[in-house]
Amino acid sequence: MGIPADIDPPPRKVDVDWPTTPVPLSVQREVGEIIVRRGEFGFLPDSRVRQIAEQIEDHPIDLDQALSLRSAINQEKSVFGHHRLMNRAQKLSRRYESGTDILALAKDADSPPVNVFRAILTCRGWSKNRIKESLKDPKRLNERDREQFRIAEDADRVANVDQSETHQAADVFEEVLCSHFEKLGVRFRKQVDLVREQTRQEGRPIRTPDLLLLDDVRVGGVPIAWIDAKHFFGAALSFPRKKTQKQVDRYTEAYGHGAIVYRHGFCDGLKLHGALLLDSSPLDLTVLRSHHESRGD
Repeated sequence: MGIPADIDPPPRKVDVDWPTTPVPLSVQREVGEIIVRRGEFGFLPDSRVRQIAEQIEDHPIDLDQALSLRSAINQEKSVFGHHRLMNRAQKLSRRYESGTDILALAKDADSPPVNVFRAILTCRGWSKNRIKESLKDPKRLNERDREQFRIAEDADRVANVDQSETHQAADVFEEVLCSHFEKLGVRFRKQVDLVREQTRQEGRPIRTPDLLLLDDVRVGGVPIAWIDAKHFFGAALSFPRKKTQKQVDRYTEAYGHGAIVYRHGFCDGLKLHGALLLDSSPLDLTVLRSHHESRGD
């Protein structure tokens, strides 16, 4: 008697070879000193990018990895420096109201310009919701505030309001990962399917990795039940590690051991309980590169 058509066949074992080349922690620390400057939170001019490329050429880390590491360090600076920023907010606000440019204030505070702008609005007594809605629709701001917010947004890749390009690139990387496992013949469920199912059952998505594997997949002999794609460098820094570990904990509780695939590789000093760390070296990144080229990145 055959298997009914509506019943999936049992999981099949799939062994995957996935060599990785992590960046040494000592290199992350050395390069971190090169790539981060006080008050520098936005896109870098070509001259500065070339300078960084020259300064790191003798280190086992490429330019894309270094620039992604820069973003991670700046994000951590933003999070851990928030309390210090708010302690100085009244002084910064008085200087802003007296005519000082937002970028000058951000450099002095060594904080992302958009965060400094939010702090100034907070000092005016604005609620978090009013600030959020005003920055989403800058026409609500007066003329000077509107101009200064535009300047802050253009100079800020850490706390800027418009994160659409970051999300689009992450979506493309997720598609690349799905394509890779489809070619390997591995069955899986996508995040969009899990979101739909959990929203229907629980009222909201709760545990939704990018891929929930239906076959018995083993990477280097280690079984993995799920995979999540990260379109950045896996830095050995406190803030991103804690954020990712919380996510991993939710997934392991529901599905078991999994894996994180970092687009720009990872540092060997980064340790996550319950997940293998993988880089993108086995993946065909042609589609992702085409996406960045079409955006002029």
